[in-house]
Amino acid sequence: MAFTLCPSAVPAQPVKWTTFAIPATGTSVDFPASIFTEEAGKPEGQGQRFRTADGRADFTIQAAPNASQDSPVVFLAKKHPPSRIQYKRVTSRFFVVSSYKGAKVFYDRCNFSDRTIHCVLINYPASEEREWDSIVTRISLSLRGG
Repeated sequence: MAFTLCPSAVPAQPVKWTTFAIPATGTSVDFPASIFTEEAGKPEGQGQRFRTADGRADFTIQAAPNASQDSPVVFLAKKHPPSRIQYKRVTSRFFVVSSYKGAKVFYDRCNFSDRTIHCVLINYPASEEREWDSIVTRISLSLRGG
């Protein structure tokens, strides 16, 4: 299954990218529509959850009000992330955290604008971590808001 994720593994079937946007908040992200093909409900705030057809991975884009005007470091602390985070980067405008949760990798990035928090949340099999690296990087770096 991992081969469907990596465009270099299957040159005839590259990942189809599109832009997913939440117009009301200005949130947008490059979205691998050929991977996350199933809608999987609505998150808190505005946005959409998606999953792969086989359910092994999921993706959420969401925008929510920052009613408390929290900075990224304060917001992240309120979420009580696990103590054994593998990757963590916090700046004045965004945070990224990633680690393992059972047999999955979770990757969460949230960008902060004036009154809104714009996030992407991705969960995928740890056994496919290398195949997901370029996809997660493109999603993360494309997140925009406000």
